[in-house]
Amino acid sequence: MGANGALQKVPVGVLTGMVVGGMVGAGVFSIPRNFAQATGVYGALIAWAIAGAGMLMLAFVFQTLANRKPDLDAGVYAYARAGFGPYVGFFSAFGYWASACVGNVSYWILIKSTLGAFFPALGQGNTLIAVLISSVGIWLFHFLVLRGVKEAAAINKVVTIAKVIPLLLFVVLAIFYLKPAVFAANLWGGAEGDYGNLFEQVKATMLVTVFVFLGIEGASNYSRFAQRREDVGIATVTGFLGVLALFASVSILAYGVLPRAELAQLRQPSVGGVLEAAVGHWGAVFIGAGVIVSVLGAYLAWTLMAAEVLSVAAKNKDMPAFLARENANQVPSAALFMTSLLIQLVLIATLFSDDAFTFALSLCSHLSLIPYFLSAAFALMLVFRKETYDKDPGDLGKDTIVAVLATIYTIFLLFAGGTKFLLLGFIIYAPGTILYYMTRKEQGKQLFTPAEWVLFGIAVAGCVIGIHGLATGYITI
Repeated sequence: MGANGALQKVPVGVLTGMVVGGMVGAGVFSIPRNFAQATGVYGALIAWAIAGAGMLMLAFVFQTLANRKPDLDAGVYAYARAGFGPYVGFFSAFGYWASACVGNVSYWILIKSTLGAFFPALGQGNTLIAVLISSVGIWLFHFLVLRGVKEAAAINKVVTIAKVIPLLLFVVLAIFYLKPAVFAANLWGGAEGDYGNLFEQVKATMLVTVFVFLGIEGASNYSRFAQRREDVGIATVTGFLGVLALFASVSILAYGVLPRAELAQLRQPSVGGVLEAAVGHWGAVFIGAGVIVSVLGAYLAWTLMAAEVLSVAAKNKDMPAFLARENANQVPSAALFMTSLLIQLVLIATLFSDDAFTFALSLCSHLSLIPYFLSAAFALMLVFRKETYDKDPGDLGKDTIVAVLATIYTIFLLFAGGTKFLLLGFIIYAPGTILYYMTRKEQGKQLFTPAEWVLFGIAVAGCVIGIHGLATGYITI
């Protein structure tokens, strides 16, 4: 804030930094192992090209919607509600919130897995003792936030530097220690020249690429800080391309340090394992320290954001009124409790997972895809109806291409994620409808339209099939 209480406008460079800071999270530290498990160098290059183009289209969608519908400022879910009615809007808000909670579980797993290299009892972050320590952490943060800890710009600055410096050092050292013979052996993820298998390999990396780009919608949230309107577009594209180059470099260069089979077996954070193989033990320690600072900062930011999603939805009468309640420190205490509770429940579920980090990462990505898809579909609806294009029809062609590509990309991602995560998502979505029922009852409104009854039926069926799959072992986590 400026001295006079007005919003301080920031230059395009700082705005770009905010975009980068919003996108570089815990996911990037896990890339070498997750990519090596799915594919080789060629598959990774194709995956980043698809993810880069698709995510850039999504970034443009959020930017276009922020400009065209400035009144819809309640977050990503507001677009789903405006386009497809209150129940779909609720689904989107609930899914976005659940995605942030599950993402936060992956942070605890990553911290404990990082420390597990020094304290074997913590294993890969999902042993009983690791889950108990993480549970203490969840509620310590809960009470910290209740006391009114706002995410200070200073914390964010320290965290962004702690994230980016280890990664840039990793890129420089990986270039220096690159072994051409190892790199050449890792070019194909399977048999050399097996193009048919390449598509399956690329598909297998898609949820990883979504996870590392989560927060891309934040770029449009920073538009209010821009000195000029066009700065938002410049910062979004520059920040995004910088982040894409960093992520792609981390995954591609790792293939030049260790054989693919060894990369796929590394403990998380696998960036530390790759650097340790190149420069010795201090590499793992250095990355580990960066991960812990970065992840704790990100955890605080995403916990605040998740609670905010619920409380803003409650204030807009899209969630039950009790979730809008604030304590004396103006913290949405009920929404924060729901957030910490879901993080705790998913953390307990990771005790039954073979690869807890990848499970949390994939579920988090899949839950976020529904709100992303609905936002892209809403942008598509606007261009087909030519809504908001009376004054400047010149933008219609460009916005149509962006909306079509973003919609196709999000549908492809839902397909690439596979049925397993769709069903696991329904296990979270269907019970959430209780909150929607409470909301409609409070307002004395009709529960569902006929189309919404169908959607509710699909959600319940998906939930039942998912629970049955888990009980019989057909679905493993």
